[in-house]
Amino acid sequence: MAEELAGKVVVITGGGQGIGAATASALSRLGAKVVIGDLDQVRAEKTAVELDAEALPLDVTDIAGFTEFLDEVERRHGRIDVLINNAGIMPLALLEEESDATTRRQLEINLHAVIHGTREAMKRMRPRRSGHIVNVASFAGKAGFPGAATYCATKHAVVGLSEAVHLELHGSGVHVSCVMPAIVRTELASGLGEAKLFKSSRPEDVADAIVSTLRKPRFEVFVPRSVGTMGKLTRLLPRRAGEALARALKADQLLASAAHSPARAEYEARAAESAPGASQE
Repeated sequence: MAEELAGKVVVITGGGQGIGAATASALSRLGAKVVIGDLDQVRAEKTAVELDAEALPLDVTDIAGFTEFLDEVERRHGRIDVLINNAGIMPLALLEEESDATTRRQLEINLHAVIHGTREAMKRMRPRRSGHIVNVASFAGKAGFPGAATYCATKHAVVGLSEAVHLELHGSGVHVSCVMPAIVRTELASGLGEAKLFKSSRPEDVADAIVSTLRKPRFEVFVPRSVGTMGKLTRLLPRRAGEALARALKADQLLASAAHSPARAEYEARAAESAPGASQE
């Protein structure tokens, strides 16, 4: 039976733009009460006004502040029905060129914040025996891509986290979904070329997939769906054959070749300023 989304209280981290904003838009149109949390409060408020949603300041690396943000949503709306852990960054560099500060930012935003958000949602949803946690990972959580080693590590960890929590919540009435897009044409993908075998997705494509799994819960959500099938097939190959196929498709160059692209300069600068809570510790 499909879940009715009208009236549901949905929280989206990193909801000011990209996948988060597209998801907020899709859910608002369906009558959900959407609360956007974003570090860029100006952008988040602009998005919220356009969508008839609500925006609250949120630095996901400020753990106490993240908890207070969720508390405030509950004070205003009484509950949280859906938490979408969407905030994330993808700085590109070969690992030997990556600074420790960049590594830490990715761990704090892409992983620690997702762990904390998931844990807080479990505490709030399990007693009510209802709710849905959506963790936005990446197809990079199922494979390794040169030029984004730490990013891949964080997304592998989010997949593993989601797998474990999915089992911990079995029978509780609380659902967990792990969304794994390939290339999505947002600012995060600036400077990236097109992959072979599958086309890039739009933020709206990911939003549609999230809405679909909220209506009819499932754990694994690939965008596009074909990347999930391709991943399963390549894992059946011997390692040498799989790596040879990746080289033939230039998948091993897709992210690394964009690492120093001028087209990414603005995004990389913004990503470098994206974890104030972590840098204060």
